[in-house]
Amino acid sequence: MAIYLKREISDKVMEVQKYYPVTAITGPRQSGKTSLCRHLFPTYNYVNLEDLTMRGKAIADPTGFIDSLGMTAVIDEVQNVPELLSMIQVRVDENRDMRFILTGSSNFSLLHRMTQSLAGRVALFTLLPFSFKEMTEGEKNVPTWRLLSRGQYPGIIVNDIPEGIFYSNYYTTYVERDVRDLMKLKNIMRFDTFVRLLAARTGSEFNASQIAKEAGVSAPTITEWLSILEASYITFTLRPYYANISKQLTKMPKVYFYDTGLLCYLLGIETEQQYQSSTLKGAIFENMAISELIKNQYNQARIPNINFYRERSGKEVDAMVRTPEGLHLYEIKAGSTFKPEFAYNMEYLSQLLPEAQLRTVIYDGPTSAPILLNIRDI
Repeated sequence: MAIYLKREISDKVMEVQKYYPVTAITGPRQSGKTSLCRHLFPTYNYVNLEDLTMRGKAIADPTGFIDSLGMTAVIDEVQNVPELLSMIQVRVDENRDMRFILTGSSNFSLLHRMTQSLAGRVALFTLLPFSFKEMTEGEKNVPTWRLLSRGQYPGIIVNDIPEGIFYSNYYTTYVERDVRDLMKLKNIMRFDTFVRLLAARTGSEFNASQIAKEAGVSAPTITEWLSILEASYITFTLRPYYANISKQLTKMPKVYFYDTGLLCYLLGIETEQQYQSSTLKGAIFENMAISELIKNQYNQARIPNINFYRERSGKEVDAMVRTPEGLHLYEIKAGSTFKPEFAYNMEYLSQLLPEAQLRTVIYDGPTSAPILLNIRDI
């Protein structure tokens, strides 16, 4: 029997069934969307539109296809036949007792179509690879370099697929299928170069012109390619914080990867020695912490509200999370020993922004509330 680990988002998904006839769950390929849906809705009719036969039936007769599913259904990879969304709208308007669970691996056009066709009828969720809160203590208590290089996709955590095999196949499949489908890309090699250049800049400000020179394409093309990576849940951007204070604040976003396993694969980091000697050690650690903060918000069915703070003078705070209690500041350090200077920039910023009084250092040492937090305890 397949192992199933409960996902934090489960209770929220079940709760909205009382209010919305349609639930949409997006997220990267192999993040566990199908397992979640089949576990939560075992009695629903299930169809997967990756199946070419099933897809052909849906394309040929959308009305008959939807009607054949009955009152409750899970439709996997619905982005393959977006025409179904209009028919779902018609049916749920006729009968609000119907329930459809939709999944998709790309939000590039899917969310736009959903908000058009199913406005007021659909609850939206994002499911990412496992968060630390969803993993067992044994799965988390491995050396930090392993934690980062292994990543947190269910195929690795649950099925024990070696990460070298998993990420090689994952990335090849992503480039060959999703990228070609999304943008009809002709030069895969230059796109691959772009992705690897981006990996080498994780946690850094995104400068399209600079990357364009190295990749041999135009800056607008780089910006378009970044939107493709974001749409398929490979990367995300963190926007800088803006405030009415007399400082010169940076305006460029930072780029991170949703999963550090894929990031390390792209960087060629497979061993502890490679990780420890890498100039990107701190950036990879920071990437892990930021992605955990993002997951925690998505798992509470919230749109992530996270920024970073940076002045042109160099003063910087890695993450600012808006909470009901005010702005929560986070400084992220890869070291295992706390140093008072870790908190200096947060203390500085809390003087400028009175609402920023919650301060935490995420690092690789023991948790000691309220100021110190081991990365595994996020």
